[in-house]
Amino acid sequence: MRKVAILMGSETDRPVMEAALPYLDHFQVPYEIHVLSAHRNPDKVARFAAAARGNGFGVLIAGAGMAAHLAGAVKA
Repeated sequence: MRKVAILMGSETDRPVMEAALPYLDHFQVPYEIHVLSAHRNPDKVARFAAAARGNGFGVLIAGAGMAAHLAGAVKA
């Protein structure tokens, strides 16, 4: 089974993003949590997204507060 990547823009987004974890745990879906800032490290975000499938990820869940460019950066 492919993994789910939970991506957040900063540690302050963790409480909101972790709301998905009980559901993933219940269905025994493997996941990893990553803090990636589209503002501070756009190249790192691009590399992560480009390599995601090859690294075993089938789903990327991205979220961030305030100026939430992370989801758009991952999609690009």
